Amino acid sequence: MRGLLAFLFSLGYIHRVENITYGRQSIDQSDIDQVVEVLKSDWLTQGPMVSQFENALAEFVQAKHVFACSNGTAALHLTSLALGLKKGDNVLCTSMSFAATSNAILYSGADVEFVDIDPETFNIDLNLLEEKLASGNYKAVYATSFAGLPLDAEKISNLCRQHNAFFVEDCCHAIGGHFHNLNDEKIMAGSSHYSDMSIFSFHPVKHIACGEGGAVSTNNDELAEKVKLYRSHGITKENIEDLEDQPWLNEQQVLGYNYRMSDILAGLGYSQLKKIKSNLDRRQVVAKTYKENLKLGYQKFDQRFYNAYHLFVVLSEKRKELYHFLREHKIFTQVHYIPIYKHPYYQKRYGDISLPKVEKYYEQCLSLPMFHGMTDEQLGFVIDKVNEFNK
Repeated sequence: MRGLLAFLFSLGYIHRVENITYGRQSIDQSDIDQVVEVLKSDWLTQGPMVSQFENALAEFVQAKHVFACSNGTAALHLTSLALGLKKGDNVLCTSMSFAATSNAILYSGADVEFVDIDPETFNIDLNLLEEKLASGNYKAVYATSFAGLPLDAEKISNLCRQHNAFFVEDCCHAIGGHFHNLNDEKIMAGSSHYSDMSIFSFHPVKHIACGEGGAVSTNNDELAEKVKLYRSHGITKENIEDLEDQPWLNEQQVLGYNYRMSDILAGLGYSQLKKIKSNLDRRQVVAKTYKENLKLGYQKFDQRFYNAYHLFVVLSEKRKELYHFLREHKIFTQVHYIPIYKHPYYQKRYGDISLPKVEKYYEQCLSLPMFHGMTDEQLGFVIDKVNEFNK
């Protein structure tokens, strides 16, 4: 493919597309029409479209309860509130994720302890997680399906149950991903089939773009009620004795937050969800083409797992030079992520931490453009330039 691309470029049949970013949203007329329909309706804030989006999302991820909220960080915070995390609790967390994953633990007053990654999958190291759980008293495990690769939620759940710990699955990267368990059953990422709760993000670079938005899924009725309550100021009509005489009453039961999603954003999300199958299919094509045409390390996993490919991360010993070379050609890559404990805030809070596998990953990782609106022309140009650098 590389030789053909170079030949076509030389003849001018393929033209470089300006500013190829590592990720971006795709908005079509059906999305615009759906949002306009909401704007013309009687509801702009949380209303019937939010419920419609939640129901469709629950059906897609195969979870009993789904609650849409303002963003993925809010979704994470809602999980820590629902679990009742508090000062004195210790929680294990992957070291490779966006900082929001562990920040949500700290919001509750609990402390976080980081676990190194598996150098093949880039997900949390299950052997190290097992050792950690056996060596201390931990209230919960927060793990991320990194770059779109679903966690082995079955194994993590078994470990957590053995040590009486909750399991929160951060699926911000992995909606549409799935794996087959030991009984060969297909388990959707975010179904909460094995986890206590799962969370999603609908940031523009994700599979479903709402502008901003997130969701919590769970199959636990008690946790669902808590998420619902904390999402809306802690105010509810439930358990009010004289509601018949005073139907206007809404009473605050707990200190909650305004983490609700608007009908406008839900309308966009609902429209985007209808296209997720084709979006996932396109990401598979992009990933397969990268793998077939690039001689760089990348995320490895066995055939039981279906990667949703929010990101396509390659490993290069000349990461910095490659980053700047591609940037010169208007290909804007990104590094995902600095290990969470390396952020200045975490260094001040917990001191020097050294986890060798995630640090080696961080020295080499680079996220190439990966989005479902990526054209063959853009994909070919990125491949051509990466291979030109690696000559």
